[in-house]
Amino acid sequence: MARQHSKEAGVEKMVTVIEGDAHEEVAKLKGPIDVAFIDADKGSYVDYLNKVLPLVRPGGLILAHNTDMVPDYVRAVTSNPDLDSIFYTEGAGLGVTLKK
Repeated sequence: MARQHSKEAGVEKMVTVIEGDAHEEVAKLKGPIDVAFIDADKGSYVDYLNKVLPLVRPGGLILAHNTDMVPDYVRAVTSNPDLDSIFYTEGAGLGVTLKK
């Protein structure tokens, strides 16, 4: 579905879709990353954040779905002075975090 949406938006050459076990695939990532979208097992959101954060370029974004279910993630991104975060609270919630 992500591939189809990026194609419809005309950005398929700018988007890399990575499928598989998130714990394994995140460890393989190389930077720089412009946008990371976290939507996986909720108990591991902070782990995913810690793994992708060094790869996200300054000015890059980390998006996290279902932020209402991950208070530890919310604490992690709001207590880090190198990050600015806002939260869309409709539905399941979406965190948008800017790496300074």
